[in-house]
Amino acid sequence: MNLAAQFLISKVRNAKAPEQNSSEDHEYDPFWKSIVERMFGDKRILKEINLLILLKHIKGQVTSDEGASQPVPGPSPGSHCHRDGPIRNGCLVQRRKINPDRMKDFGEDEYLSNDVRMWEVTVTGHSETQLRNAPPPLPVSVPVPARPSVTKINDSACSSTHVRFEDISAAAFKIQCGLQKTPCTYSRLSKQYGMEIHLKKEYLHYTGSTKERGVWYILTSLPQEQQRKGVIVASDNHFSMAVAYHATELHIPVFVIMSTNTPLSKIKMCREYGAMVIAYGGTVKDSQCHAQKLAKENGYLYLQEEDSVCYLAGLGTLGLEIFEQVHKLDAVILPAGGESNLLVGAAASIKHLNPHTTIIGVEPESFPTLQHSLKIGHEPQDTAGTKHTFYGELVNSTFGTNAFQMAKKLVDKIVTVTEEDILLSLLRLTEYEGATVGAEGAITLAAVVAGKLPQLKGKRVVVALCSGNLDYPLMRQCLDRALVLDHRLCKFAVQIPNHARDMVKLLEILAREEVRVLDIIQEQSFITTDIFSVKVTCVVETRDKVQALQLQTSLAEHFSSIIWLER
Repeated sequence: MNLAAQFLISKVRNAKAPEQNSSEDHEYDPFWKSIVERMFGDKRILKEINLLILLKHIKGQVTSDEGASQPVPGPSPGSHCHRDGPIRNGCLVQRRKINPDRMKDFGEDEYLSNDVRMWEVTVTGHSETQLRNAPPPLPVSVPVPARPSVTKINDSACSSTHVRFEDISAAAFKIQCGLQKTPCTYSRLSKQYGMEIHLKKEYLHYTGSTKERGVWYILTSLPQEQQRKGVIVASDNHFSMAVAYHATELHIPVFVIMSTNTPLSKIKMCREYGAMVIAYGGTVKDSQCHAQKLAKENGYLYLQEEDSVCYLAGLGTLGLEIFEQVHKLDAVILPAGGESNLLVGAAASIKHLNPHTTIIGVEPESFPTLQHSLKIGHEPQDTAGTKHTFYGELVNSTFGTNAFQMAKKLVDKIVTVTEEDILLSLLRLTEYEGATVGAEGAITLAAVVAGKLPQLKGKRVVVALCSGNLDYPLMRQCLDRALVLDHRLCKFAVQIPNHARDMVKLLEILAREEVRVLDIIQEQSFITTDIFSVKVTCVVETRDKVQALQLQTSLAEHFSSIIWLER
């Protein structure tokens, strides 16, 4: 059938005038035929197309022979055919040859008419032909935004001078996308101290510090231009570690200037976070001056821990989480001193949600920074460069006028604790909670362990553990010292005759009291009282203070020369 149709078409074309053949050459363009064959590979469809073309040319021949000028209805409703081209909407559409290079701009639409399937090619791209007399495009003036300042934080929450609850809420909305929500769990220490204790485990942050809240909010509030240039800090504290990690996560170039006497472990950790670490100067002040110089020369933003609205708002999200996780809250215990920014930030959100909640700050007895400032009536002198091996950042007064004024309004009580209280708190957290925290994290529970808050008996209390960074050698030393303070490591010396039966007698007493012998040392050369005597020094482990006192009484009954080495 296909061959017959082509034979008839060739006879019709030969019978036409030459001008008619030339006007319809595009319908038999070999390129167009090859395109159709590729688009419609089905033989049945090709047969229908060829039959349609045959019918079209037969009708056109009949019309030309009769001299009729009436248009013949086409297969498509609303359109008419003419030998010079289709008529649509009363206008004659001139046929044009198809440029092969523009075939990519064409698509296909499928129609059905009179039980005959047809395809019509339509233009889907933009025509490349321009109007000859088209007017030139009008110039459009685009306002160029002013370049932001290097030290300006592009966020509405940081534009005010005082921290509002709206600022903290905006910070919480941002922080939920970048920081995890730390748990606030019921503690097994509750029964031991007569109150319902919930531990807010802020030491579970990636860098082990709650300062990540304020740092993340500061970095995400920077203008894009400043984020592209980068930031720079100059210290080895928790704030710098948080900046190093989160700036790297946000793809912000970060530089950390540390003094040459910084522990290698901190330098290594900061580099693992992704920061460029530069060792310069012998003190923190030298590093800060060098960092400020580099910031001025290269356009970096110099960051330091201060009581800015943006930083306090980020820290204030801690209070929102506490209020959400623990209902009917009576009191919240937070670190003070060098951590007063966290104290006032969390207090601002908690007091706004429940003004009856008691806010208690705890600081070391040796460095009562906030307590002393409230007495004299003004903020303390900046001691950001002060370092302490055990207390860490609790001795640094990095809060200013803003935090000081908020502390006077929002903090209900400030208590101080001793070093022994903090060591016992470290021991309790390790044994009962499996938590490894530093002095900044254990100082809050130390107020409960020391019995400084008797008014909270029977109350529901949240204790914030805000730091988990503690070097392993220092941790071992602290735990051993805490065991001695808790009467669980005892040391005594006794002088006995240099005979085996006397040594057996001593060991029988220790076995009867069910203590664990950790070390025994015999010393004879430095005994001046009796040449046939030996001094035996023992280190034993007991269950508690009661067992230690019982052991001391039993030894005193059998040996008159016992020396009990007190702590």
